[in-house]
Amino acid sequence: MIIPAIDLIDGQTVRLYQGSYDQTTHYTQTPFELRDRYAAAGAGVLHLVDLSGAKDASQRQTALLRELMQQSPLPVQVGGGVRSEADLVTLLEAGASRVVIGSLAIRQSALVQQWLKQYGGERIVLALDVSINERGEKTLPSHGWIEASGIVLEQVLDGMLDAGARHVLCTDISRDGTLQGPNVGLYQELAAKYPSIAWQASGGVGNLDHIRSLRGQAGRPSPVAGVILGRALLEGKFSIEEAIACWQNG
Repeated sequence: MIIPAIDLIDGQTVRLYQGSYDQTTHYTQTPFELRDRYAAAGAGVLHLVDLSGAKDASQRQTALLRELMQQSPLPVQVGGGVRSEADLVTLLEAGASRVVIGSLAIRQSALVQQWLKQYGGERIVLALDVSINERGEKTLPSHGWIEASGIVLEQVLDGMLDAGARHVLCTDISRDGTLQGPNVGLYQELAAKYPSIAWQASGGVGNLDHIRSLRGQAGRPSPVAGVILGRALLEGKFSIEEAIACWQNG
């Protein structure tokens, strides 16, 4: 499915370039306008990111997220700075269909595995975003991509699978915000190695051909269950309607 994303800083719609807060673009569309437009077009899920909360827990935008989710005409997955079970519960009670957990899955894997067992794999999306080094290792920066962790994706994912993980959002950080195309090879590799995971592709989609590249080839299923779209929609590279039609029909 097509999953439009709305990234938020201080209540405003923004996009970061390759995860850098120093390279932030602000957009005039309000998150409420975008939410309703995406819903009316037939998007399957809305993806919200609290970038303020991801950077500083004291700046969490809980009230805004609650308003966006409780009035939302479509399911919402939300993340950004989830650091405790209280954060997870707050977002679920605020109306989230799924909560996206990133840094904590890397830093405190055992704790997140416990949550997967307690709340179920359908309520949690793991954000295991990768920086691919010169050896081809998929390393996992944490804390909003600010800190290097020295941990590779496979180290985290194997334990999460045993705990019941079902949804994983994976961004090739080098592609994020570039509109230069997704890392299709990465998702093909991950889908082949972990076929039970519903992968969400994120980063680099700038035209409809990029969406087609993720649909799979003749006789081969798509390596991903969903494609997250951010900057391309905000900047009018194509419409949400065109993206949905492309994903469904090619």
